[in-house]
Amino acid sequence: MRIAIVTDAWTPQVNGVVNTLKATRKQLRASGHAVLMVTPEHIRSYSCPTYPEIRLAYKPYGKVASALDDFDADCIHIATEGPMGLAARRYCLNRGLDFTTAYHTRFPEYLRARFHLPLAVTYRWLKWFHGPAKAVMVPTPRMQDALEQSGFRNVVQWSRGVDTAYFKPGPREEASLQRPLYLYVGRIAVEKNIEAFLQMDLPGAKWVIGDGPMRDELEKKYPDVRFLGAKPHEALPAYYNCADVFVFPSRTDTFGLVLVEAMACGVPVAAYPVEGPIDVVAHGKAGVLDTDLTRACFEALKLKRSVVREHALCYSWDAATQQFLQHLHPVRKSNGLAVVRSSLA
Repeated sequence: MRIAIVTDAWTPQVNGVVNTLKATRKQLRASGHAVLMVTPEHIRSYSCPTYPEIRLAYKPYGKVASALDDFDADCIHIATEGPMGLAARRYCLNRGLDFTTAYHTRFPEYLRARFHLPLAVTYRWLKWFHGPAKAVMVPTPRMQDALEQSGFRNVVQWSRGVDTAYFKPGPREEASLQRPLYLYVGRIAVEKNIEAFLQMDLPGAKWVIGDGPMRDELEKKYPDVRFLGAKPHEALPAYYNCADVFVFPSRTDTFGLVLVEAMACGVPVAAYPVEGPIDVVAHGKAGVLDTDLTRACFEALKLKRSVVREHALCYSWDAATQQFLQHLHPVRKSNGLAVVRSSLA
């Protein structure tokens, strides 16, 4: 098939959405599909308010439409709800083309945390955005339930994976590091609830990998925490393997790709029992989910790294990509579903 994926999130951004799309593209191409990534990479852009490292495309409709016209896709997937996604949505509706969308990020909760915008306002807009989609792909069963209860239609599951040949147990540098070592990987922003981790009274050391609008403030506020900055995705396994516990304080993530990356390296997870971790982490085997995050950290130290690794092996990009393919729709109804289904035979 010829599959066009339109996204606002792309390199040089470092986040779970970008990593998911890159892995999906790789799997699709390995299966013989032609994939066009329509991204803001070569479009005039401006800094996202409060997130200067994230660039938003400025009036991208012309270039998006031209790229999609030239590619003549069998299926169009809109991955994000930003300017690129809006342009692709408009393009499809203007031409009477079917498309699918994805719900990667809990924007209503993020906007409430950052700007105190009422949830109802953002959810109303998101229902408008995703309303015409033939399928709205979400990463977990609980996320599907949550959106359906909020009035979203055509919600389906598209899980995530991890490259277990790359993210795997490795050297731990036992002698040179302060123990226990608690690690956080992700954006340093208010919606990630990172201070719940930073302010905990834990023996040993705390490391933070990532960047974001709160980094300077939190580095000054917590001088005993080691802030290592953003790291390339390929560099992360070495850092995961240094850790004794991976701490995930977020209450708003839809999945948490870093969870499966850490577990694939054998690192037990400490997290809250909320959407994302509750679907991904096997409580008592691969991690500990507790409303008391400090207690979760102490209990996670007792878990066997080999058992944690074994749980992560059930997540594969191949299986996730097969789900993605199953939910795609041909752009024109006259094509039927044979185009999609035949590709899976």
